[in-house]
Order: sequence, then C-alpha cells, then structure tokens
Amino acid sequence: MTSKNQIQGVAAQAPAIDVVIMAAGKGTRMKSRLPKVLHRLAGRPLLQHVLDTAADLQARKVVVITGHGAIEVEAACAGAAGAVAEFALDFVRQEPQLGTGHAVQQAVPVLADDGVVVVLSGDVPLTQSDTLFHLIKASGGTKLALLTLEQANPAGYGRIVRAASAGAGAEGVVQAIVEHKDASVEERQITEIYSGIMAVPAAQLKRWLARLDNQNAQGEYYLTDIVKFAVADGVEVVAYKITDAVQVAGVNSPVQLAELERAYQLGQAHRLMEAGVRLADPARLDVRGDLLCAHDVSIDVNCVFMGQVSLGEGVSIGANCVVANAVIEAGAVIHPFTHIDGETLGVRVGAGALVGPFARLRPGAVLGAEVHIGNFVEVKNSTLAKGAKANHLAYLGDATVGERVNYGAGSITANYDGANKHRTVIEADVHVGSNCVLVAPITLGAGGTVGGGSTLTKDTPAGALSVARGKQVTIANWSRPQKAPRG
Repeated sequence: MTSKNQIQGVAAQAPAIDVVIMAAGKGTRMKSRLPKVLHRLAGRPLLQHVLDTAADLQARKVVVITGHGAIEVEAACAGAAGAVAEFALDFVRQEPQLGTGHAVQQAVPVLADDGVVVVLSGDVPLTQSDTLFHLIKASGGTKLALLTLEQANPAGYGRIVRAASAGAGAEGVVQAIVEHKDASVEERQITEIYSGIMAVPAAQLKRWLARLDNQNAQGEYYLTDIVKFAVADGVEVVAYKITDAVQVAGVNSPVQLAELERAYQLGQAHRLMEAGVRLADPARLDVRGDLLCAHDVSIDVNCVFMGQVSLGEGVSIGANCVVANAVIEAGAVIHPFTHIDGETLGVRVGAGALVGPFARLRPGAVLGAEVHIGNFVEVKNSTLAKGAKANHLAYLGDATVGERVNYGAGSITANYDGANKHRTVIEADVHVGSNCVLVAPITLGAGGTVGGGSTLTKDTPAGALSVARGKQVTIANWSRPQKAPRG
C-alpha cells in the first residue's frame, strides 16, 4: 500500500489536483427524506468519507455538485470540512439533473485549466487514497485515466471497449465506454467495467464536456462519452484496473449501505488483528472513528467504538460496550455493558482500573490508577484519584475524589441547585456510607466517615464521623392499612 508520505511526495511534483464530487442524486431507492450522500457509514456521512479521501490526496480544490437536498448537503460539507480541510471548497448546483456529463459541466466555471481533475461520487465512500494516487500517476497530467474493475456480473455498468490486442495476454487500448443500456449484445459480454472514477487534465476535460450531446437511450449527457472524444483527439486513454470491488461500490439502497458497512467493519477488524488485537468475533465489531490499540488488547463481541479512542497495553473490553472519545490506560478492564462517552471533554480511565458491568462514564470523567467503578454507577465531570472505589448504584457528578475513598451504594452528589452546578470535594481516605446525599458545594475532610443514610449540607472535618438523618421511630403493634373487600 502506498504511504501518505509517498502520496504527498508525488503530489508535490505533479500538477495540482482538483476533485469534483457528484452529489446531486435523490437516491429514491433509499426511501428516505435524508439526501442519500448524508446517510452514515461507520458513523460518518457517505460524502464525508469522500471529502476525507480528497484531503488525503492534498487536493487544491474540491467542487461538490449538489441538487436534491442541496442546502442540507452543502451545510453538512461546510461544517465538516471548514475547520480542518486544507483545500478550497466550492459548491455548484445541477438543476435539473440531466446525467453525469451535465453534472460535471456545472463545475467547469470554477475549475482552473492547469490541474488534473479527479471525478468521484458522493455515494462511493470506500475508495482508497492510494488507489487514486495510482490513477493520478497513470494520468501523468496528459492522459485520460479510468479506474476499472473486472465484474463477473457487469449488468448496469458501463463497459470498457478496447481495440484488438497486439499479442497473447496483452490488453488492447481503451477506445470507448459504452453504457449498459446502449451496449450491443456483444458489448454486454465484456466484464471490464468503468467504476465512475477518472483522472483527466482539466483543460482537455473542459473542451470535451462542451462537445457532449444526449443522443442515447436515456436522453442524458454521459460523462463517459469524453472517452471517444479523447480517442478522436489522439489523447491516450489508460485504465488502472483494480480487483477490490468494495472500493468502487456505491450505495443506492439500505441493503447496499448495510453491505458496505459490514465490508468496512471487517476491514477494520482485520487491521486490528494484524496489529495484535484479540477480537472474540471479527464480524461483531463496529469502529465509527479512530481506534488505536497497544499490544495485547482484547475486545469481546458487539462493541462499538466512536470518535477518538485509545486502548493501552493489556486493556480488556467486555461484551456489548460502547466507548467514545476516551483514553483507557494499560491493564484497565472494562466489564460488559459499560457505556463510556467523552463527547468533547473526553474520558480517561487510569492504569489497572476496573469499570462496570453496566457502568456509565460521561464527559470529563477522569479515573486514576486502580479505581473501581461498579455496576450502575454514573460518573460525570469528576476526578477519582488512585484506588478510589464506587462499586454499586451511585452517582458522582462534578466531584473531586481523593485516593482510597470508598463511596457507598446508593450515594449521590447533589450537584445542581436548579440554576448552577456546584462541586463536591471528597478528600483522601473518606468512607461514605450507603444511601447518602452530599449537597454541593461541600468538602468532606480527609479520613472522615459519613454514616449511611445521611444528607450532608455542610463541610465535615478531617477524621470525624458525620451523621445527618432523622431519628428512628418505632411504633409497636402497627397495622398496615387494608383494602376494603370487594362487594
């Protein structure tokens, strides 16, 4: 596989790359009000995958052709690319939609003449940047380069028509692309198909686009007709053929979207296993962001990773966990059914910590080494120092918890007064009994003990026992109310 540094090195020497992305289609078969290119694969819109690939190519400019749902698509693109993209982003509208050639014609006014144009589709999300690197290299800034594929069942695809080969085993020169509906019986037997992706010198592309007509079975302006114009003008047409159909697979229905999702996730699973990660079942893993794993990480079934997640050496993730935007340090164990979501603040789990099962870590949760967070415990915007434990049915929100604190079952920090959040500080070696309410702002002094069932509203001194609960009352021979008998 070509490295990103290789791509960058060649990009620096080659003509500027401008990417045109066709994203105007309605996607009727998706049966959705959402524009097709905004449906998600691996947690990101289909179109975002294509924009990320354009960024990998170090594109000078990206032109997105919109039509159906144009306002939504343009807003999504601008929001996703605006802050981080190094390319200029332009939008053009295709209204009405009269074919692929007509779509690219709309981009002509915003394309410079000195570059190589790479034409992509917004619903083809998994084309690899190194594949496009080879396609651009095949173009060389002067040729029309087509990305092609051998397809056992080529129905519906444009066929690559070649001249008779010069010898045994040789492939003839590309002469044309014939769309399926316009192909003869003989041409439909061709199994090399056009993927919809090309690299072409901009100045020549503009001239060829101006010569398109719609004299064909569909009454549309085909982008593929530029091949015959290139041949007529003596411009060499080359094909870069690949074998990985997933890279050029488009999404036209929920079924195809699900198939591509599984293909993508299986690729992620293989990448992780090749790096040494132990997966209980590669078919039951979802990576919807960036997952980095150190040595000897193990991941059980049905786990979902979103955003930026880093797993340290020897980390174990139990079954059915969701982990988003988190750093989990070496030796930590995340038991089954745990939900960790750092959102923008992040979550950090310290070395050797134990979390779950059925625990929830929310944004700003920072667990030190060997912290224990047990079943049905929720932690939000709180720091727990080394060895602190909250093992059962508890809530810690906006809290600072010292080393070796034992936080009892059913206890909560009452951190919200209806208008503002307040902080609870629990110093080292405090023992909080079961079913306590700590009304913030409050500080519990080091080494203190809080009796079970207490509601504390004032700071407590170090080393003291603090109890705040109503006096127990016992009424002898008490009879519970009885329901009246039915008539």
